[in-house]
Amino acid sequence: MTAIKRDPAPYLPLTPAAFHVLLALADGPKHGYLIMKDVEDRTGGGVRLGTGTLYGLIKRFLDDELIVELPPGSPPRVSQRGGVATAEDEGSERRRPYKLTPFGRQLARAEAVRLEQLVSAARTARLLPERG
Repeated sequence: MTAIKRDPAPYLPLTPAAFHVLLALADGPKHGYLIMKDVEDRTGGGVRLGTGTLYGLIKRFLDDELIVELPPGSPPRVSQRGGVATAEDEGSERRRPYKLTPFGRQLARAEAVRLEQLVSAARTARLLPERG
């Protein structure tokens, strides 16, 4: 059976918090705490998601089939930016890892392209220096 093709346009633009969560999941499954740490690490501490914000987004993403919940105890993936897994992180029965669905990845990519186009427009308007 062929999957139904969904259009990401109705979901755009994403809020910065939503985009950061999808980015955190782009390199593999993570549970909530690792998502929060990934966002904080990725932004140099500039963005810190509260638990209410994170779990509100997770609920919405599950409802919209942007992410799926893996069985409790599934090992999360550790960030390549220096995040370190602990024994508590690996295989914990209390933590529920989440991963992007193909549509969730498509939506994250569409938002990245949208943001890239905004940056390009800012360069054209000489608000940012040209690359190179």
